[in-house]
Amino acid sequence: MQLTAEKPSIDTIRAQFSYVVDTGVPPVRYIDWPEMEHNAVPPEYRQHEMAVHNGRPLRDTFKLNIHGFVFVDHYTKMKDFTDEAERARCYDPEVQELIKKHSGASEVLVFDHTIRIGDEQARMATGVRPPVKGVHNDYTEASAPRRLREIVGDAQAERRFQRRWAIIQVWRPIRGKVLIDPLGICDGRSIPQKGFIRVERRYKYRTGEVYHIAHNPAHVWFHFPQMERHEALVFKVFDSDTTVASRFTAHSAFDDPNTLPGAPPRESIETRTFAFFD
Repeated sequence: MQLTAEKPSIDTIRAQFSYVVDTGVPPVRYIDWPEMEHNAVPPEYRQHEMAVHNGRPLRDTFKLNIHGFVFVDHYTKMKDFTDEAERARCYDPEVQELIKKHSGASEVLVFDHTIRIGDEQARMATGVRPPVKGVHNDYTEASAPRRLREIVGDAQAERRFQRRWAIIQVWRPIRGKVLIDPLGICDGRSIPQKGFIRVERRYKYRTGEVYHIAHNPAHVWFHFPQMERHEALVFKVFDSDTTVASRFTAHSAFDDPNTLPGAPPRESIETRTFAFFD
């Protein structure tokens, strides 16, 4: 399967994506730290229209190490994704087995869940986050190993660093079809090794770092229209193996021009894991 950004088809839409602009000044954001917000250096973005291919007809051709993502059916026994105890008891083991199956990892450690809701009133009531409309990858060469140290401690991290490891995420709807703010994901092979802009995310007790990604016309985008609760995207945001075809992904929510007025807001969960290989 080989597509290019210049070859649209009947299964292709065109949509606007927010790409970061490299100003030469490293962006800094303060997260849940309002008293420091005056020190922030916000990133600058520019909208670019991109072709977005419907990945459903190609779903069986995607490979995690080649494209950076796979799209799968993944039925879950979860009833309430906001219930932390239920997630730990039920969803975490489901995710671990899913990632082992598609990555070949021998061990998977779930370390974070983020629920996102498109409706502002619902977010204010629950404290969850909105969909992210900006092309990004969740970890950098520096922040990925730092996060592993923070979660497992220095001694275990040093042991893990001796073998291949990765950060792999699972994204899915948690209530109804995704009819607005779908997730677009870029074929990792189409992302040149440039245009990765580090954005610091400073919390009160730690500092994270993500890559926001500058526009490149070579990017090949996919989406999976009207994703349902039993479907999931599995994608890599870091891989210590520098020889694989895709070590990172570019992904972003976007405005689908086919979205009908009055579509219900998106509700989704993304789960972050460390995957360890023998």
